[in-house]
Amino acid sequence: MHDVRTGVALFLLLNVLACLVRVARGPTLADRLLVAQLFGTSGAAVLLLLSAAPGMSAMRDVALTFAVLAPITVVAFVRYAAGRWTGGDP
Repeated sequence: MHDVRTGVALFLLLNVLACLVRVARGPTLADRLLVAQLFGTSGAAVLLLLSAAPGMSAMRDVALTFAVLAPITVVAFVRYAAGRWTGGDP
C-alpha cells in the first residue's frame, strides 16, 4: 500500500510540474488563477498521502494549512487581477 501512495503522490507532483509550463505560457490571468488553485489542492493531497506513513501525522496539519490558504490566495489573486488592489489597505 505504501508503494501505491507514493506512486499517486509522484503523479500529483508531476502534474504540478506540468502546470508550471502553463504558468509560464498562460496567455490569460484565468489560466494562472486555475494553476494557483491546482497548486494548493495538489499540495494538500500530496501531504495527506504522505501523512499516512507511520510517524508523519504532523503532515496532516500542514495539509490543512495548505487547504485553508489556497482559497485565500485565489481571492487575493482575483482582487489583484480585477484592479481593486491599491497597494494599501484592501
